[in-house]
Amino acid sequence: MLGALALDRIAGDLRASRALAGKRDIAVVAARLSLSADSVVPVGDDCAAIPDGDGYLLFAIEGFMNEFVERDPWFAGWCGVMVNLSDVAAMGGRPIGVVDAIWAAGDAAAMPLLDGIRAAAETYNVPIVGGHTNTRTDRSQLSVAIVGRAKHLLTSFDAKPAERLIAAIDLRGRYREPFANWEAATDAPPARLKGDLEVLPSLAEADLAVAAKDISQGGVVGTTMMLAECSRVGAVIDVARLPKPPGTPLERWLVTFPSYGFVMAARPQNVEAIIGQFAVRGIAAAEIGEFTNDHRVTISDGTASEVIWDFTREPLLGCASAEASA
Repeated sequence: MLGALALDRIAGDLRASRALAGKRDIAVVAARLSLSADSVVPVGDDCAAIPDGDGYLLFAIEGFMNEFVERDPWFAGWCGVMVNLSDVAAMGGRPIGVVDAIWAAGDAAAMPLLDGIRAAAETYNVPIVGGHTNTRTDRSQLSVAIVGRAKHLLTSFDAKPAERLIAAIDLRGRYREPFANWEAATDAPPARLKGDLEVLPSLAEADLAVAAKDISQGGVVGTTMMLAECSRVGAVIDVARLPKPPGTPLERWLVTFPSYGFVMAARPQNVEAIIGQFAVRGIAAAEIGEFTNDHRVTISDGTASEVIWDFTREPLLGCASAEASA
């Protein structure tokens, strides 16, 4: 057990983390643009989901930190495709095509970015269908977007109190030093990677998971916070039950951005089936807590607990619906 003092320290570090600060920036943009869960297309999900025929058209986009693009441009290009694919999967969708926007100080500087994008697109078998290029700037910058479709939508707005919190993470990897990226994809078989992403739309279409979110820069805790806020619920996260690579310090793991990682809300009777579907793929999955009706996110080690965030005092994304959760 970690104990109250350790949990208090971990909670303080999480609240002060750059990753969580980046998520708080979203609230400023959402307020300025008058965006929320009550917009025509609800904002706060991993993708914009637009009703279209008998399903949904999905739009996902990612921009990357300048220092990441500068220090590891090939992997930044790869991640441009990979993280968008995870966002589409988290919504219960499948990808259609990729577009990119690249800025670089000359053609030579652009090549590693382009090579990383191309390698990921070929590995995941998603076509690159266009984009924007400027190789006459003073630094490299990158943004990538993907369009997809979903038959049955998973959102960030449908978690309910008493539903279980599940985390699924591919632990077959290593850190891409010096960043907090857990890299578990670049040397994996393409068929396996595509099959792993297929788990999420399969769970959606079987009505097993009721809400989901891709584990992003905010780590497991930050991502759960975003899911809870959008659903206007709270959550208790038992960090001792979180799937974790052997020997990795918990403090680092809690702010890690995994190549493949999702948090989900599920009815209690479906937990075993969901974990089983990930287990078949060799992906570690576990029930790590539950959603609550108190609008706070708490971390626990099974004995002691510490509140990370209280949405009644301060929003994180600022995207929650004005209507209370059922």
